Order: sequence, then structure tokens, then C-alpha cells
Amino acid sequence: MNAVVDTARKQKREYAGDEDRPLGSYLGTLAVYALTAGTMALLGRRLRDRPPAIGLADLALMTVTTHKVSRLIAKDPVTSPLRAPFTRYAGTSGPAEVAEEVRGKGIRHAVGELITCPFCTAQWVATSYAAGLVFAPQATRLAGATMTAVAGSDWLQLAYARLQRAAED
Repeated sequence: MNAVVDTARKQKREYAGDEDRPLGSYLGTLAVYALTAGTMALLGRRLRDRPPAIGLADLALMTVTTHKVSRLIAKDPVTSPLRAPFTRYAGTSGPAEVAEEVRGKGIRHAVGELITCPFCTAQWVATSYAAGLVFAPQATRLAGATMTAVAGSDWLQLAYARLQRAAED
């Protein structure tokens, strides 16, 4: 067992150099994701005779919902209290979005990186959406349609603001 631990420490040193990279904590978040996804897959298989078919309409809803919910989790000012234990406010980063710096070490840092990165959060959101299609398809589609409407509204708000600026110039 010591050989495995020594090898892991050596790999971390070689990978991170002088930087403090929480590779063990990243591994922990990967394990939680794999365990959660695996459990959902096993439960879905056990409770349903076959997985639901995901057509183009479901895929479109899932895609836009994943985008919107990921940004909501990672960048929205309203969800900043959920990120606060892992981050520090650093200003704004775009219309109705905040910029935050990850703080802490180990698992706190790894979770901070996960929840401030919409690209990283998207994997978890999409997996949750897929599980929702297995266990509660109607409610999941309703939530997806709602978030898709919010995302569409965001784009319209941005387009409207841009048109206003163009009219003023």
C-alpha cells in the first residue's frame, strides 16, 4: 500500500510542480460523480424495463437546460450564497454574472473550482437531467422547458440591449 501512496505523491509532484493542485480532491469528486451516475444507472435499470428513448426534442431541451442551469449555478449572483463557502467575490464578469476566485485547499478548493466553472458543472447538470428523464420524465421536461424559456429570454435581453446601444450611437 505504501508503494501506491508513494507513486501517487510522486505523480502529484511531477504534475503540479510548485503549484498547489488538489489532485486527491479531484479524484474524490470524480469518485462521487462515478458513484452517483452508476447508482442512477443501476436504479434506472432495476425500476424500468428499458431506458427512455431520447429524441431530438429531448436532446435540444437537455442541451439548452444544461447550459442555462450550469451558468445559473456557476455565475448567477442569486446563487452566490451557495458558492460563498468556496469562493471570494471578485467583481462582475458579464451581464448579470459575477466573477469569483476559488479559495481554500484540498476538497474546498476542488469544489470551488467545480461550482464556479459552468463547463465543469454542465456534466453534473446533464447527468441529473438524464436521470430525471428516467425517473420523472414529465417533471424533467417541464423544468427543461422552463429553463429553455429563461435561456431564450436571456438571449432576447442581450439582443435588446445591443440594439439599444446601436440606436444610441
